[in-house]
Amino acid sequence: MTGYARAQGSDDRRRWVWEARSVNGRNLEFRCRVPPGFDRLENVARTAVTGRVKRGNVTLGLTIASERQTKPLRINRALLAELGVLVEEVRRSTGATAPSADGLLRVRGVIEEEEEGAETEETLAVLDKALGVTLQEALNGLVSARAAEGAALSRVIEGHVVEIDGLCRRAAERAQVQIGTVRSRFSTQLGELLERAPSLSEERFAQEVALLVGKADVREELDRLAAHIGQARSLLGDARSDNPVGRKFDFLCQEFNREANTLCSKSADIELTRIGIDLKGAIERMREQVQNVE
Repeated sequence: MTGYARAQGSDDRRRWVWEARSVNGRNLEFRCRVPPGFDRLENVARTAVTGRVKRGNVTLGLTIASERQTKPLRINRALLAELGVLVEEVRRSTGATAPSADGLLRVRGVIEEEEEGAETEETLAVLDKALGVTLQEALNGLVSARAAEGAALSRVIEGHVVEIDGLCRRAAERAQVQIGTVRSRFSTQLGELLERAPSLSEERFAQEVALLVGKADVREELDRLAAHIGQARSLLGDARSDNPVGRKFDFLCQEFNREANTLCSKSADIELTRIGIDLKGAIERMREQVQNVE
């Protein structure tokens, strides 16, 4: 299922944003992008995702920006003292006017940006904990977005199940007609053969008819399809309880398709064949949606 969420946090030195994205996928695939120096968070993020998501392509991204617009400034007093000595020598030798303090401060290197000190293990631990809290907020939003899409998909899949159920009922009604069609067709063909070689007894005739009718009997396939429909509705109920059902539903669609193929291969009636083809189409449409289910 697809989804997007964003969460942000800050401390006295920086601000950060976690972004979580999810797109459809048969299995769980995870990617994480963090700034240099924060690679230690990748395993934390992976554990957090696998604990909340079972299927889909999930991407997490972390961006961090300094809270301070500029670094604090300091005066390079050693350089300033050296400049003072040189200025005094020039003034004495040339009689030039001594520069003002403003002029001295404009000399490159006199004013420097103060580098922030390295963070201790304690401050890093506090930072990682804060980043972890924000990560969970982003994942909560992602799970909520996926759940909302899952609820919509559930209604779509339920519609496909209703369609499949209706087609199976039509197939069951038509299957009764097929038995008579097979018997009539065999009787006509056999009558033509008996005119040429009237050596088949009535008992053998009955056996042949029974064999052909048995091959054309699709009641077992329809019974299994009815059982699959019941299982599909049960899985939809589990999905509404936030239980992952995607893989089970995927396998169930394969079984749906297997029975629909057998029904078509056994069909000796053109109308039943058409129903079987429509059934396969409905199953395929359901399977495409099931690929997106958690």
